[in-house]
Amino acid sequence: MILKPAVSGPAIVACNTCRVPGEGQAGDSGKRSGARLVEALRAVQASDPAYEAVAVEEMPCLFACGDSCTVHLRAPEKVGYVLGRFTPDEGAARAILDYAVLYAESDGGQVPYRDWPEGVKGHFLTRMPPAGFVVA
Repeated sequence: MILKPAVSGPAIVACNTCRVPGEGQAGDSGKRSGARLVEALRAVQASDPAYEAVAVEEMPCLFACGDSCTVHLRAPEKVGYVLGRFTPDEGAARAILDYAVLYAESDGGQVPYRDWPEGVKGHFLTRMPPAGFVVA
């Protein structure tokens, strides 16, 4: 495993090797679902300056294969989240980015449920405390 530097601010880290159940090695379009979700995230991000505050990064395998397409939302000194079971399309990408903007603006990473975009409800898999902290 080789680590590479990442942005230090709020980021969506998407699994680029995710495959939805029944998808072949390269996917129907020649690209895996995870790679298509990364493309959708980047296209939606580029379409609206409101998303500039959140980086879109990618890496192979977040080890949540049963819940693909998977993303990890993180920021310094904030609780992080892994979300999955998305379709690799513009609607999912927009919902993830809309939530990520709220997350980036939040205290400690907690966004009130009433503010969650409909497209992320039911997609949360785990939450992780930031280094050096636990949730009270």
